[in-house]
Amino acid sequence: MSGERQRFAVDCPSRLLFDQIADKWSVMVLTVLDPGPMRFNAIKRQLEGVTQKALTQCLRRLERNGLVLRRVIPVSPVAVEYEITPLGRSLQHPFKALYAWTLEHLGEVDEARRIFDSRSSPSPQADARMSIPAVA
Repeated sequence: MSGERQRFAVDCPSRLLFDQIADKWSVMVLTVLDPGPMRFNAIKRQLEGVTQKALTQCLRRLERNGLVLRRVIPVSPVAVEYEITPLGRSLQHPFKALYAWTLEHLGEVDEARRIFDSRSSPSPQADARMSIPAVA
């Protein structure tokens, strides 16, 4: 396979799975659940900015994909907790490596963004030259 370019077919099942496990909330939920089972609100408190709807959808996707187990606790009122499955745990190593890469290269990425933004932000005079005159 050396020298071959990877092709990502639109109907490839790996694309959907990758999209579902690599989105920001999924990665963060699996990270938060790493120490052990947690209830919904405890997870939500650890993920600043996540909405109830987004967290619910994320947990359902993770459960559907076999990465998280949802367990109903028969107390009054009924409670639900979530736990990483063995399949979900198999993602911890790659996720931790990705997080480590992020921390290691954050400065370089910030510098690249700064350079890009300085090139991409035309001056007000350039904006005036690039504008298209209105047609009467």
